[in-house]
Amino acid sequence: MLRELMRARRFAPLFWTQALGAMNDNMFKNALVVLALFRLTHLGPVVVALSGGVFLLPYAVFSATAGQIADANEKSRVIRWVKFWELGLMALASWGFLSGNFGVLLAVLFGLGVQAAFFSPLKYGILPDHLAGEELVAGNGLVEAGTFTGILLGTVLGGVLLLLPDGALAASGACLGVAALGILAAYRIPLAPSAQPQLRPGWNFAAETWALVRLARENAPVWFAIYGISWFWAVGATLLAAFPTLARQVLHADGHVVTLMLGVFAVGVGIGSLAVARFVEDASLVDYVAAAGVGVSVFTADFALTALRAGELGTVAAVLGGFAGWHMLVDLLLLAVCGGAFSVPLYVLLQERSAASHRARMVGANNVMNALASVLAAGITALLYARGVGAPAVLLGVAAGNALVAWWIFRVVRSGVHQGSSAPL
Repeated sequence: MLRELMRARRFAPLFWTQALGAMNDNMFKNALVVLALFRLTHLGPVVVALSGGVFLLPYAVFSATAGQIADANEKSRVIRWVKFWELGLMALASWGFLSGNFGVLLAVLFGLGVQAAFFSPLKYGILPDHLAGEELVAGNGLVEAGTFTGILLGTVLGGVLLLLPDGALAASGACLGVAALGILAAYRIPLAPSAQPQLRPGWNFAAETWALVRLARENAPVWFAIYGISWFWAVGATLLAAFPTLARQVLHADGHVVTLMLGVFAVGVGIGSLAVARFVEDASLVDYVAAAGVGVSVFTADFALTALRAGELGTVAAVLGGFAGWHMLVDLLLLAVCGGAFSVPLYVLLQERSAASHRARMVGANNVMNALASVLAAGITALLYARGVGAPAVLLGVAAGNALVAWWIFRVVRSGVHQGSSAPL
């Protein structure tokens, strides 16, 4: 089924559009992270932690209206608008890289967050228009795998290109080129008729957001999925901010080690997402979420403790040349595999239990809660780093908190509350 979907026009162009978008976002973001870590020595970790919040804050502000636009319009056309928006932002990013202006680069990061907030309801809302049943499960798994493959390639290229002698120019050209490829792919996406043509988007962002969240809370399965996905985003944001800081401050590593760690993490999430799509039946999807959550906690804690004992691993050769380095990489891979297996069932639950006329808006409500959780996590993490708390301690705290959430998910799934449709959890 996976091969058939990757050849089908009803899925493949969307897959490449979103994968290229994820690649570009992360190519830009990792180039910014590497630039901050090596040019802003003392403020680098704080900038890295806050960068996740800067990117995700627009989700909290604009997702309600973005969901309304997706439900009210033909989705493939709006996707093309959003991709041209990305191209304009990457032109501005080129100016920021070439001038070394962090204010411009952070503004671009915020703009990419706004663009992503409008793209997400389109991406997840259009999938059930063209896929159903096991195809929908497979499509979600492929989208997650494609997203994290894009994250992997973007993360690697962002770090590698910026570290070249003419790194600013190379990173700028790559960002513009990938944006252009994304536009070409978007023009191949088939039509997806409006779910509610009479809907008029509201532009009072605060009121629309509050109304949307209240609407989502009325559907227990949807609200359960939103809770779980939001926690996944908060954990992911904390981990992705911790890895570069841990590499720099604990392992005394260079930028290539940071890129290796982020790349292994992205590969793991892709593997976990594809495994769910390939081997798990639709009816039993949610049963695996709590077990995957336990795996995230176990391997996160082991990664942090191994890093504390590893000593200095300053280069990729040093990481790959000893047991401690390989131990850390295996932990990273396995915690990411569990993360991929954690998220895909919840996205499928969200899509399947949302009414077709409100599906994109339910994705928007999910994005609001994801963003609030991630921004809060980024703020707490930045504060901890500013007060001198080390990355290993942050990771151990994440592992403990995640174990409690996994236990809560296990209790909810056993009770069957997530199968209802009337009362909020």
